[in-house]
Amino acid sequence: MKVKKRCVILMAVLLVAFATGGAFGAKENWPAQLRFPSGPPGGTWFALGGAIADMWTKSVIQVTSGSGGGVSNIVNAGRGEADLGLSTTSMLGAAARGLDPFKEPVEGTALFANIYRQYTYFIMRKDYADKNGVKSVKDIVAKKLPVRFATLKPGTSSEFAIRSIFEKGFGVKWDDIKSWGGSVSFASYSDGADLLADNHLDCFAFQVSRVASVIMDIESRVDVVLLPVDQEARDAMAEVYGTTTFNIEPGVYKSVMEPIPTVGDYTCIVVAKALPEDLVYELSKALWEHKDELGEAFVDMKELNPEEAISEGVPVHPGAAKFWSELK
Repeated sequence: MKVKKRCVILMAVLLVAFATGGAFGAKENWPAQLRFPSGPPGGTWFALGGAIADMWTKSVIQVTSGSGGGVSNIVNAGRGEADLGLSTTSMLGAAARGLDPFKEPVEGTALFANIYRQYTYFIMRKDYADKNGVKSVKDIVAKKLPVRFATLKPGTSSEFAIRSIFEKGFGVKWDDIKSWGGSVSFASYSDGADLLADNHLDCFAFQVSRVASVIMDIESRVDVVLLPVDQEARDAMAEVYGTTTFNIEPGVYKSVMEPIPTVGDYTCIVVAKALPEDLVYELSKALWEHKDELGEAFVDMKELNPEEAISEGVPVHPGAAKFWSELK
């Protein structure tokens, strides 16, 4: 009798699982599960990737998340060693064209969705800017200033973006800055903030979301200016990497009195082109429907919207393109 009762319970559980979808409701042309590498353990991407994977597992299909990186996630999705991943739109643009840091075009990876904005910040000590008449990033180049400059470590999306702005936008490499008598160093957010505040740096540049505590920390310790990125550099970045222009608006940072144009990028989800269109559509739908839930733990997720989910200049998965276009 007990065996019969257990069988009935098991059948009921299986019926509920099939009825509610998730990993047990996969269609015949869908894989059994998906692999979704995110970022380094302990970072925001790692935690966000885990939360999104859990949501998809409950609502669409079994998804496993793990560590990854902006470059490796694109490469692995293209090779079929991952199905989705976190990266940035500019990285995907570089991958599609076979530009540094990619040795050749990555043809098997496409955009799933831009999920939140990344702003490019060039933070300069106000005393240095005033002394040298620096009003924009181009002035550093035009005046060939011996600037003590820093960004994040090589391999990060920030170092890639900042280096690309100088190289593609102004035709300047790190060695050129050094030849002017300046220096280029690489630091964490906290170390860079300390170096700038203690007058061991003149300018610290990186990419981060709209509201960044590191910038507020710097402003509390030293007077700074946030430099605009000149249009020629923004246009060059858009043409090569598919980036856009964002304005750093007043009201967030005390150093910002008027809108400051800068290179705009996105933290995005990339996807293997080989995934079925209907599966990617359902994954997109689930991400949108659970945006507010995810936004409770990751406030930047609240920025997800149909108008910005898809970028021009990068390959887009047809399943994602279909879903986001239907919402517009």
